[in-house]
Amino acid sequence: MNKVEALYAKKNEIMKKSVGIDYDKYEYGTLSFDYDLLMEEAGYTLSQIDQIQSIYGANHTPLKELLHINQLVKACSKEGYGARIFLKDEALNDSGSFKARRASIACYHAKKLGFRGVIAATSGNYGAAVASQAAKHGLKCIIVQECYDSLGIGQPEIIEKSRACEAYGAEVIQLSVGPELFYVFLQLLEETGYFNASLYTPYGIKGIETLGYECVQDCLALTNKVPDAIVVTNAGGGNVTGTARGVLQATQKKVQIIGASVNLKGLHMAKDTDFNKKSFTTGHTGFGIPFAINPDRSDVPRSAARPLRYLDRYVTVTQGQVFFMTEVLCLLEGIERGPAGNTSLAAAFAIAKEMKTDQIVVVQESEYTGAGKHHQAQLSFARNQGIHIAFGNPQEEIPGKSILLPNNLKDFTVQEIFLPDVRAQYLKTILGNQESIQEVDIAYLMAETKLTRQEVISYLEQHGIQWEETYAKQTISGR
Repeated sequence: MNKVEALYAKKNEIMKKSVGIDYDKYEYGTLSFDYDLLMEEAGYTLSQIDQIQSIYGANHTPLKELLHINQLVKACSKEGYGARIFLKDEALNDSGSFKARRASIACYHAKKLGFRGVIAATSGNYGAAVASQAAKHGLKCIIVQECYDSLGIGQPEIIEKSRACEAYGAEVIQLSVGPELFYVFLQLLEETGYFNASLYTPYGIKGIETLGYECVQDCLALTNKVPDAIVVTNAGGGNVTGTARGVLQATQKKVQIIGASVNLKGLHMAKDTDFNKKSFTTGHTGFGIPFAINPDRSDVPRSAARPLRYLDRYVTVTQGQVFFMTEVLCLLEGIERGPAGNTSLAAAFAIAKEMKTDQIVVVQESEYTGAGKHHQAQLSFARNQGIHIAFGNPQEEIPGKSILLPNNLKDFTVQEIFLPDVRAQYLKTILGNQESIQEVDIAYLMAETKLTRQEVISYLEQHGIQWEETYAKQTISGR
């Protein structure tokens, strides 16, 4: 066994030690785990999280109605349509994004458990959030970042985020795209004994619950109504999961949870030749689809991000639409924010045209911008990589080859991702080569996918998978 194999053989042991959670205790049935109990035993009520985040600069950002953009929505909608759009301005958190909420609870918990430092593997805003919160708690911080392709070329957005992490006092380890990221990450966890400030622990997800809660409460305060829909940028699924869980604690009224990703179909998020052909390092389908159908592909044994439990709708927008809406936000609202965070805004603009004038759609986040994160810097980088940039029909955009800014607002639409197909892909992934499962696993699969019992059983029958009735009278979290 070589050193890589030896380290990977200890992966689960290292992971459990680095987050202080014994994931084995939640396993049951053939393939199930008690998600509700995992989240409950992680501790921290919504009120406690709110208090922690208030102290450490990670909540109560303003909800802003986008008055001029709303006029534009109505101008290009049919009579009686054009919902009001509100933006939750998360760029005003201390580290400039909603991920400060996730990092605040992770770092607080690490300090509480007595860890000397934290480690996160990320090339995105989460690195800056962890570095910022670690500084507040007096913790050491290491950020492992996938930064360059094999030619040593890095996207300006990623380089900007490295600068931010270092500004907050973190040690940043920059790597080229590929499998070495996870190996180096595991090695550092074992060598340092630091806390794994993963995006996918219960602490990371619970930190976002306040965001969903605030979206509802702020909307009530401003309009006396709960939002009809909340649009959430979807990557690894934690943003959707935490927001939806917060909404459920804020109101019993139905609020549609809509996930939105940038369409990067055909580009592989970890392929060297594709790495610099995409203009968005997060919030795209290269994360959104794989993590939806296989949430546990993350850096913990069981991810607390389970987007299919909560999504009502999933849509994509194009790179050109996001860049265009970033410019619109600047010119019409006087708000300069980073493009990736405007993915949900671009989707909301199209969705608002489908909704009536008395309805409300909330865009639940924004992110800070800077020299490298600025949309003009990213467009210049794309042009230098041979990407064709022009005005045209966004739906004709080819990821990795072109970026088309909308030539006509009537062309500003979203593309639906058919959730039943995604749920079927999830079942295919989790069931794998199983020949039989237990009765209790059926209830688990129902919860994971929002499918009915008959829909799950129909899938099992179609694929020749048997189920036993050993646990027929037991429930998921009441075993």
